[in-house]
Amino acid sequence: MTLFDQSPLHNVFVYGSFQEPAVVNLILECAPVIVSAQLSGYHLYRLKGRLHPCISPSENGVINGKILTGLTDAQLENLDMIEGPEYVRKTVEVVLTDTSEKMQVQTFEWANKDDPDLYGEWDFEEWKRLHMEKFIEASKKFIEWKKNPNGKTREEFEKFVHEDA
Repeated sequence: MTLFDQSPLHNVFVYGSFQEPAVVNLILECAPVIVSAQLSGYHLYRLKGRLHPCISPSENGVINGKILTGLTDAQLENLDMIEGPEYVRKTVEVVLTDTSEKMQVQTFEWANKDDPDLYGEWDFEEWKRLHMEKFIEASKKFIEWKKNPNGKTREEFEKFVHEDA
């Protein structure tokens, strides 16, 4: 065993497209154990012109989501890379839906809390109906790009997760 095998595993609270196992399995290249949880003190926003949501602090907000458990550093790096610089990874406390147990996890918060593109409330079921297929295709392209950038930048991948104008 190398020292790298000893690195701590990560638990990440997800609230948008990463609640969908088909997307997660592609991005992480495995099927992590997924647990339901709630995050208080945040609101789940739609983002104008995008297929994915974001969260931002909100006093009375509560978000239902999932925890991806036992992620490796490399898998966390994949999430960091796909979320990009518009998100910041933070440690938050969530409550597990089944047991009411509290847990410290990582999550991705929208970096610009005053962004004029934030609005309304994002709906997972609506996303599954309208955008999931496109998002899965974008995720496949992302993984291909990560394995072989071939001179392309992350911005080119970014185009796939915007709604068609």
